[in-house]
Amino acid sequence: MDRNLLTIGCALCFTTCGLASAAHAAEQPSAAFEDVSALKLQPVDDAVLANQTGKGIVGDIISGVVVTLLSQWQLPNGATAAASGSLAIGMNTPNQPSVQFNSSASVTGPNGTSGSGSNRNASASGGQNVSVNGVSQIAQIAGNGNLGTNQALIDFDASPGSMTQGSYNNATLAAASNANGSVTASVNLANGGISIALRTPAGMATQTIAPSSAQQAGAIAQLLQIAGNNQQVANQLQLHLQTQQMSASMLRQIGVLQALQNSVRR
Repeated sequence: MDRNLLTIGCALCFTTCGLASAAHAAEQPSAAFEDVSALKLQPVDDAVLANQTGKGIVGDIISGVVVTLLSQWQLPNGATAAASGSLAIGMNTPNQPSVQFNSSASVTGPNGTSGSGSNRNASASGGQNVSVNGVSQIAQIAGNGNLGTNQALIDFDASPGSMTQGSYNNATLAAASNANGSVTASVNLANGGISIALRTPAGMATQTIAPSSAQQAGAIAQLLQIAGNNQQVANQLQLHLQTQQMSASMLRQIGVLQALQNSVRR
């Protein structure tokens, strides 16, 4: 397996865990914490609690992730652009993740004479500079008769079958364009993340998953910028998570690690 792909896969998996951290906050504590007779409890203020990590771990750990990105653009003259990327990450053993990646990109020529629909008097910009932690969806549309959608589905109850479906070509990146380069579709793996982009004379559509870093938390971003007429554009993202029960020993190890981290911060 390509080492860069493995690094990206692990980073995306940890980003996913961070984005999903609040999902199980209301569940009951694990049985590993039922016997507290030997523990001495000490009140902790909000400043210390704010630095806690792993808030979403309550007896479960994410053991598999499948993320699929798909962007499509149809111009009024019939020209189309499409790009997709699918990443499957298996965490069946603690230090042996399995990562597979598949991508595709296509651009088809016009089948009519109605033009690209671009409007030189319209502009849509600025959304690409927005920085958001978590999930963001931005649509900037200038023109008439346009249809643009950003859709994101996050499934926390993925079945084992959904984690293995599909074919993967292990990090073959995809790119396509028309003859003059005015319409392009691309899929990229960079900086520990994945992104897909469509660019046409009437604007662009992008989707990006960026892992967390020292500067910011992880992010999933969908962006549409349409400056034209009669455009049909769609961004779709599907994120499937599979969880498995954590052992009591692993829960204790995490608790000890967090206690040591908080001691260092003080």
